[in-house]
Amino acid sequence: YILRTDRDTLYTGQTKDLANRLLMHKTGKGSKYLRSFKKFDIVYQEKCDSLSLALKRERAIKKLKKQDKEMLVRSNNL
Repeated sequence: YILRTDRDTLYTGQTKDLANRLLMHKTGKGSKYLRSFKKFDIVYQEKCDSLSLALKRERAIKKLKKQDKEMLVRSNNL
């Protein structure tokens, strides 16, 4: 998944339970990085068939330039 913060930065993560992970982020119990932002929205998500594939995909997305991540976001149906 990719979240867009109120300062227009993109945060990439992976989880088995997206709804629960978003709740953790919103209550300050998720990533330390997101704690410094007041608001963020989910802008991209995709499903993977296994944890291994999800971790590989997360790493691949994190390596992308912001411009390429923005293209992924625009291609999403959210």
